[in-house]
Amino acid sequence: MNNSKSDVYAAAGVDITAGYKAVELMKKHIATTLTSGVCSDVGGFGGLFELDLTGITKPVLVSGTDGVGTKLKLAFLMDKHDTVGIDCVAMCVNDIICCGAKPLFFLDYIACGKNIPEKIADIVKGVCDGCVQSGAALIGGETAEMPGFYPVDEYDLAGYCTGVVDKSKIIDNKTMAEGDVIIALPSSGVHSNGFSLVRKVFDVENSDIKSPVAELGGKSIGETLLTPTKIYVKPVLALLSEVKVKGISHITGGGFYENIPRSIPDGLCAKIDRKSVKVLPIFELLSKKGNIDERDMFNTFNMGVGMSIVVGKQDADKALEILRANGEDAYIIGEIIKYENKIEIC
Repeated sequence: MNNSKSDVYAAAGVDITAGYKAVELMKKHIATTLTSGVCSDVGGFGGLFELDLTGITKPVLVSGTDGVGTKLKLAFLMDKHDTVGIDCVAMCVNDIICCGAKPLFFLDYIACGKNIPEKIADIVKGVCDGCVQSGAALIGGETAEMPGFYPVDEYDLAGYCTGVVDKSKIIDNKTMAEGDVIIALPSSGVHSNGFSLVRKVFDVENSDIKSPVAELGGKSIGETLLTPTKIYVKPVLALLSEVKVKGISHITGGGFYENIPRSIPDGLCAKIDRKSVKVLPIFELLSKKGNIDERDMFNTFNMGVGMSIVVGKQDADKALEILRANGEDAYIIGEIIKYENKIEIC
C-alpha cells in the first residue's frame, strides 16, 4: 500500500499517502472502541460484527444516521476538531436509544477539501470518544478528499449506527396514560441543532467568540457552543433494565414542540411545567441577543433538556434514583394529561 502513490492525482489535489497516514494516526483511537463483536480490522472493504443474541428472543436491528450540521463552522473558527465527532455519534445513538436499542457499531464519513492527517485523526478521536461513551464499536468509515468541492480547511462529518433490541422490549407509547410523569435529562448545551440561527445571532464569522463572557461563567461563546452533545445511552440502558419506560424523546432540532410529541399517542398531551425547566445560560443569552421570544426558543432549541422520558407515576422516584446513580441530574418537568394537543408548555 505504501507503494501506491500518484503524482498526477496529487497534482489534482488528492494526496493518497495522506490518507494512509491519517489511518495510521487514528488506529490507536479506534482500538479504544473495540468490543467482543468486532470481527474485522480497519482498512477492509467492510466492517464485520458478530451479533451476540444472548438473552434476546426476537432481535430487531435499529439504525440511525445523522451529521453535525453547521456546528462544524464553530470547529473551523476555533480550530478545534477533537469534539465534533462526539456530536456525530451522539446524534445517532441518542436517537436509537429512544426505541430501547443498545448501540452495537458505528461508521463515520468525512469529506474534506484537503486531507491533513493530524486533523482527520483529531476528528476520528472525537468519534471514538463518542463510541466509548455509548458502548458502540467503530468498525469502519470513509475519508473522501474532494478538492474544488470543499475549501481546503473545511470538511463535513456524518455517521451511521446500528443497535439491537428484543422485539418485546421495543419502547412504544401504547401503555402511556394520564397521570404518567415526564422526566428531564439535562443537556450539555446547544448540542448539535439550531446552529444556523445561533451563528446568525452571534455573528460568529465576524465577531470575537474567543473572549470570556460573564453570562457564560467566564467561558467564551465559541467554547460554550462547541461543548459536545451529551450521550444518554448508558444511563437510559440502566433505567430500562429496572423500570418500565413508556416513551423517550431525543430533543433535537425543533425543540420541545417538535420532538416531545413524537413519543405521545393521540388523545394525550405532555403538559410541561415551564418553571421547572432548568434553562441553561447560553439559551438566555441567545434569546436576549437575538430578540427571540420564548415560544420560538422552545420550538428551536433543547433549552437545557436533551432527552425526556415518560414513566408511570409509581415508578418516578425509582427512575430518578437510577438515573442519578448513573450520573444524570434528572428531574420532573411535567405529566401526561388528556388533551388533543400533544404538548403544552405552561
